[in-house]
Order: sequence, then C-alpha cells, then structure tokens
Amino acid sequence: MGVVLIDEAHQVGATTRAETILRAEALRKSFRSGSQEITPLEGIDLSIERGELIAVVGPSGAGKSTLLHLLAALDTPTNGEVYFGAKLLRSLAEVELAEYRNRAVGFVWQRHHLLPDFTAAENVAMPMLVQGQALSTALRVAGDWLAEVGLAGRAGQRAGELSGGEQQRVAIARALVNGPEILLADEPTGDLDERSAEAIFELIQRLHRTHHLTSILATHNLSLAKRTDRVLALEHGKLAPSAEVPAGAAGRAARSAGIGVRTPGERG
Repeated sequence: MGVVLIDEAHQVGATTRAETILRAEALRKSFRSGSQEITPLEGIDLSIERGELIAVVGPSGAGKSTLLHLLAALDTPTNGEVYFGAKLLRSLAEVELAEYRNRAVGFVWQRHHLLPDFTAAENVAMPMLVQGQALSTALRVAGDWLAEVGLAGRAGQRAGELSGGEQQRVAIARALVNGPEILLADEPTGDLDERSAEAIFELIQRLHRTHHLTSILATHNLSLAKRTDRVLALEHGKLAPSAEVPAGAAGRAARSAGIGVRTPGERG
C-alpha cells in the first residue's frame, strides 16, 4: 500500500473552509555560476489556501520556474521550508516525496516534455504506470482524460504529430491523471499563439473548478493572470501582491461562502 499524503478529511460533501494547503517560509534558492552567486529567490513567504487559482508574474529569469520546482519538491531550497498541509517536505522520506510528486502535485511545463514517438494516450498514462497500475487500466483512464481535455479522437496519435496546443492539452491530462490536489503550471501558454493560449487558459480554469484543484500558474500574460483569484509579482528575489487587481477575485469570495468539495480526481 502506498504512502498516504492526501487528507482523508476532504471527501465528497465536506464543507469548504479556509485552509492552507501549501506554505513556504523564508524560502531561498541560490546557486553558483562561475565565481558569481545567483539568488533567484530571497526569503519568500507564501501561504496558499485550498481551492485558490493563483498567478505568479514577473520578468524572464525572475525565478518563477524555480519557485514552482521548489513547491513541487523537484528541487530543494538553499534555506527555508515548504509545507504541504502540516507536512514539512524536508522531513519526508524519499518514498513519501515520490508520492507527493506523483500523486499530490500535477506539473505542467512550458515545453511539455512529451515523448514524441509515443501516442497521446501512452504519454498521459506514464504517471499511472510509474505508480504500478496495469497498462490496460492506465490507457483506459488516459483515454478518459484525453476526452476531458478535448482530444477524444487523438488518443492513438503520436505526440510528435500533434499541434502545439494539442500537445499542451496532453501535458495537462498527464499532470492530472493521478488525481492530484495541486496543479502547478509553468508558463503553460508561453509557446502558444493568442487563440491557443486563450483556449488552454480556459481549459485550466474549467479543470480547476470541476476537479476542485489548488492551482498556481507562472505566466508572462497579465491579461490572463488578472482572471485568477490572486496575482503575485516575483522580482529581485521577492514575492509580493501585484498592483494588478485580479478580476477573478469574485470567484474566491464565492468559494469562501461554502460549497461542497469533491475528491480531487472525481469527475465534475
């Protein structure tokens, strides 16, 4: 039986309440480039409530990707801590960290990192296969997810033959196939044209709502960022509320009023 990191209190019909699902304290990341020390993150404090849709904005090289990697436990901080609920990530055994990365968090990269010679379904199924699921089961669930992201007829197509927007849809399905609680997306629309970027953002919004995710998007696109619940600006190693007022804040207020919560993997 795998390590259980998902909070069993959040079952169908539970009541929404203000709850911190992800927290960073005094988070710092530095590395050396020749004789120079580079510090993209310097003392980041961040608290994310369950159910929020947050945008992190900032110039290229500001450290947005670094921040997401630390929150996903894909990298370790130089100093500071990351908490998933009450769990300190640094204190988890490697098997627990692997469970966190593969089950609690879904990650979408700007450059999707699909296997081009594998089919769309095979790419989506990969995280389930890592978990030890049977191939037939993994491919069936992958097909369901491809249908949900609008690619029902493309499951058998090689990933390298898909358009950029279709490839990003496959990447989103792959990130969510194990039913994570948290979605982290690093510039998910950055390589797309305006029309495709809008479609991908609307897809993320819909999946965020219907699967009751907690989502953090790193983006350069301020017009999309303003449609989230909260916009945070990252610059010179510091994170602060953006001067831009997000139009999506009304959605957060509605959630705070109290609605039913489903398990993260439940279909909406």
